[in-house]
Amino acid sequence: MDRAFTVARLGPDDLPRFRAMNRLFGEVFDDRESYAAHPPDDRYAGALLARPDTVLLVAEAGGETVGALAAYVLPKFEQARSEIYLYDLAVAEPWRRRGVATALIDEVRRIAREIGAWVIYVQADTGAEDAAAIALYDKLGTRENVLHFDIAP
Repeated sequence: MDRAFTVARLGPDDLPRFRAMNRLFGEVFDDRESYAAHPPDDRYAGALLARPDTVLLVAEAGGETVGALAAYVLPKFEQARSEIYLYDLAVAEPWRRRGVATALIDEVRRIAREIGAWVIYVQADTGAEDAAAIALYDKLGTRENVLHFDIAP
């Protein structure tokens, strides 16, 4: 398939793309408070972008961010291996069902193979608005029945 978008991993010199990624997450998730109200300063963001265990990807078309993915490499203690936690994935409404999310996940899969990670995992909410994401994850992976708990520090 000839894609009308490109996928790139963000690095330390990608502050404008990092800011665009956060705006997209805020818009797609309708949660601008979390993603835009208190953005990290350039120093923090640059340090985050330089970390090899932070995987931040953007899909771009015509100079616009149309998709984004945030993931973390987690070194394990029980064996000498890592896993990747896919934390956030968002695609702008006009770009859905055009292969953007799959391309972003494919890039995480490539990175996982490159670093020798044994698995990529993601959690999904179960609301009606999450059906498309769940269908994508069902297509690409194996469903686990788990519970998620937030514990306050």
